[in-house]
Amino acid sequence: MIEFENISKRYPDGTVAVDDFSLQIPAHQTTVFVGSSGCGKTTLLRMINRMVEPSQGTVRIDGEDIESKPAVQLRRSIGYVMQNSGLLPHFTVAENIATVPRLMGSTRQDSHKRALELMETVGLPASMAQRYPHQLSGGQQQRVGVARGLAADPNILLMDEPFGAVDPIVRAELQEELIRLQKELGKTIVFVTHDIDEAFLLGDQVVILAAGAQKLQVGSPSEIIEHPADDFVASFIGAQRGARALRVKHTEHGAVLVDGQGRTQGRLVDGRDSQ
Repeated sequence: MIEFENISKRYPDGTVAVDDFSLQIPAHQTTVFVGSSGCGKTTLLRMINRMVEPSQGTVRIDGEDIESKPAVQLRRSIGYVMQNSGLLPHFTVAENIATVPRLMGSTRQDSHKRALELMETVGLPASMAQRYPHQLSGGQQQRVGVARGLAADPNILLMDEPFGAVDPIVRAELQEELIRLQKELGKTIVFVTHDIDEAFLLGDQVVILAAGAQKLQVGSPSEIIEHPADDFVASFIGAQRGARALRVKHTEHGAVLVDGQGRTQGRLVDGRDSQ
């Protein structure tokens, strides 16, 4: 479990990125921070691995203050996936994935074996192991980034808008891949996005944030959709404009559920939602 207790972050120029934030993040679930740009969600994420140090407050992992552990050691024990994959351009795919195991003392042979195993896990063929990042598509690069984040078998995986730079079709594929991986691996995932649909798709717990990392609402997707905390949250998630109101649409292939924008959300089989 990850716990934020009265966390604030103020910069020398007076900017308040996070103002007195407290939250418990349950283990083995996906928690999504969602909000507009500049609301503090990435700052919160980077506090977990001490890439950003709080001005005040405490972050704990399983009850232990993270400041009790050297920052480098902490970072190597936590997976981290960023938006543009952050791959080392002069390393092959296998070398990129094996970077953290090598830093932690694994032999070259064991690290390479681990890299090949993880390539299979994230849906990349072994034939790509000796390719370089510039030889991969954006979606393939992000898969390598996810594999690298998992390379040290961390309990915690931090994901900072990892699918924001790819096209919608690839993004949907990567989202489904992450859902599959989470079912198999059961990591504690903290995911940052500005896309509420992505948040509701991936999150067990969704945290809607405003400026200064002020919590507008925390809950499961169903709880937030069914009971938005206020008019702003309702507007943010699309409830007021009917974007999330579902209706039945009959097609030549059978009945489907569509939302207020006409997007198919599932298929009805014998009167039941099969999504």
